[in-house]
Amino acid sequence: MPKLRGEAFWRETLRSAHYVVAPMVDQSELAWRLLSRRHGAQLCYTPMLHAQVFLRDANYRRENLYGEACPEDRPLIVQFCANDPEVFVQAALLAQDYCDAIDLNLGCPQMIAKRGHYGAFLQEEWDLLQRMILLANEKLSVPITCKIRVFPEIDKTVKYAQMLEKAGCQLLTVHGRTKEQKGPLAGVASWEHIQAVRKAVSIPVFANGNIQCLSDVEECIRKTGVHGVMSAEGNLHNPALFEGRNPLVWEMAEEYLEIVQKYPCPLSYVRAHLFKLWHHTLQVYQQLREELAKVKTLEGIVDVNRELKLRCQEEIANQKEGEKPKEGLPFFHWICQPYIRPGPKERCKENGASGTEKGVRGKRALEEEEDGNSELLSKNKQKKKLRNPNKSFDPSLKPKYAKCDQCGNPKGNKCVFNMCRGCCKKRAFRETADCPGHGLLFKTKYEKSLSWQSSQRVIQNPEISQRGDVDVGESAVLKEAGDS
Repeated sequence: MPKLRGEAFWRETLRSAHYVVAPMVDQSELAWRLLSRRHGAQLCYTPMLHAQVFLRDANYRRENLYGEACPEDRPLIVQFCANDPEVFVQAALLAQDYCDAIDLNLGCPQMIAKRGHYGAFLQEEWDLLQRMILLANEKLSVPITCKIRVFPEIDKTVKYAQMLEKAGCQLLTVHGRTKEQKGPLAGVASWEHIQAVRKAVSIPVFANGNIQCLSDVEECIRKTGVHGVMSAEGNLHNPALFEGRNPLVWEMAEEYLEIVQKYPCPLSYVRAHLFKLWHHTLQVYQQLREELAKVKTLEGIVDVNRELKLRCQEEIANQKEGEKPKEGLPFFHWICQPYIRPGPKERCKENGASGTEKGVRGKRALEEEEDGNSELLSKNKQKKKLRNPNKSFDPSLKPKYAKCDQCGNPKGNKCVFNMCRGCCKKRAFRETADCPGHGLLFKTKYEKSLSWQSSQRVIQNPEISQRGDVDVGESAVLKEAGDS
């Protein structure tokens, strides 16, 4: 069967999906995708996967894609970050039988993407991107799609999108922010950029940015003319966003935890989801926030969730008639609703001049003065400053990280293989070698094991040791192990 392209791919394979759950690192795992699909999502992406790690590590493939088959989890797009055409395509070939399309991440703006040279930090390297997409379009049996961020200039963004389409991209997701717009500095996404791209290309376009509720989705489609709308933060705070509902938080939390029982995932993912779902309630019950942060088991998380539910139900029972939500929220804190992240200046105004309100210090503004004013540093940085008063947080003075020879992540400064710890551990184990820099002593432990086995044989059969045969043999084995 020939590979579907463009509109036909979106209409037939993706079933004309309008409501899309974004690829989110450690957050769009199978359990969360299934919850989102139950409540209106029509298409989901996997978390961003590192193509080079996916290619070389069977455990990574199994944990992130090759787990239990789940027919409910379709249509599905697998997203990779990569900066090498061959590596990207080889990883995609291993994934194509488990999904409906392969997406190239060109939108991640985080520091890890800058260090690894992928995501939004490839958006100026058009020749490289053309080669990656051309090769993928030629070799893969499923379509290739891309997720991008915009340039400040609309014209350049349009040319960028047209270049990707010409190279073979069959669907484009446009996040209406630049790579500098992230975290508290995100600001409002530009639907004007998205609309311009939609008019300039003939392939389907998804919009990403400013989506907090179903009315935002409908308005975005109406204003930009896109085929579908992708949500990340809005979906995390309200997985029923695409249903147009604002359910009770514990309903979504309990349903998610039930799915996790059937399709397990790392505890850190579960905890992060509960922090998002219960975000507003945890501002009220700070003690339970601490308990959720410290809990070590899924059963413990279930217990904290149950206690949060009981506290909210008790609050509802004691509620006075006509009482309205506090803190300027549209709904009471136990109802799923968006979290609007304030910018740095707004945060300062919210928390007062000293950054405190009602005795609780708010999150700091990100503009850090050159003199390292502690009032503008995060709590963690203030603690580091107390331990080491001479420590500077000036970004220009931060050391430049050398890259791992294997995967591109920061390498260990004292690693004998010039690798990060994960890659070093695999190589040291494979070659029975030592890396003191990472505290890996496979060779040393192997030699000690041989020596111990030799001593045990001598103890069990003293006559052999008198002939000296064992000593000669064991010394030869140790020499061989040392040479390796």
